[in-house]
Amino acid sequence: MQSTGTLRGIAAMLLACAFFACMDALLKTLAAHYPPAQVMALRGLTALPLVCLYVAWRREAAGVFNRRLRWRLHLLRAVLNMAMLVLFVHGLKTLGLAEAYTLTFIAPLLMVLIAVPMLGESIHARHWIAIGLGFAGVVIALRPEQGAFLSAGAIAILVAAVCYALSNMLGRLISRTEPSAALVFWTTVGMALGGSLLAAPQWVPIRAEHAWMLAGLALSGFLGQLAIAEAFRHGQAAAIAPFEYSALAWAILLDWLFWQAVPDAWTLGGGALIVASGLWLARSEASRSARNKQQPAASATRPSS
Repeated sequence: MQSTGTLRGIAAMLLACAFFACMDALLKTLAAHYPPAQVMALRGLTALPLVCLYVAWRREAAGVFNRRLRWRLHLLRAVLNMAMLVLFVHGLKTLGLAEAYTLTFIAPLLMVLIAVPMLGESIHARHWIAIGLGFAGVVIALRPEQGAFLSAGAIAILVAAVCYALSNMLGRLISRTEPSAALVFWTTVGMALGGSLLAAPQWVPIRAEHAWMLAGLALSGFLGQLAIAEAFRHGQAAAIAPFEYSALAWAILLDWLFWQAVPDAWTLGGGALIVASGLWLARSEASRSARNKQQPAASATRPSS
């Protein structure tokens, strides 16, 4: 049985996927009316008041503005999040939500690789097998026979996935010594300020009919950030990250509801291979963790000679 910490991390990841799927559907809709950098700015600006209220409610201002925070890591994570969101929004202009999610699913497997040098976690043969299968799934999803292989939108999404993986691993590293509120606050501030500066030269006036979208963007993004920050505070990355694949079900549903789009066989086939590799890896990690816990227990109950 998995530890309480790992189960808590998995539950937080499942919630994060639901919130972020709703947020991404709104981002895709807004991307048709505003430049990517402005969409990122709106994402941060709308969520910032909620984040400030959350910090005040939790009375965590001292932790958020602590002089001992690792500012360089926070700055690097903010830059990665900004790049990730701009690239993702750019990719959504030409790809469906389910197609984009399928390509971003390489991120959990990348986290397993990144966790080795960054977090000191070990990597075994099963990790390499899962990573290899995941990359094969990405190649299949890119539809190599249709001339869509490495399209501009696909490249943007893949680079966004790399930024996302690095950002989450940095978040897990930072969260070892700092509260989740600090992660959420400074990430949101980075998107709001950085996005506003980048978008200022080509800022498009906000249309009144998009007010409800901005409210939904604020709420879903805020809740998703809280959940993802909590997810990577508990358990190993290899055990938690694969549960991001639950987002594909949400993406398919939202594509169908709002854009009457259904992913083709290449997307579904590649996605299935990526998901299968991740879930197999999660199951093997759970089994290994259970065996490791049983061995010390057996040693402790063995009578001495």
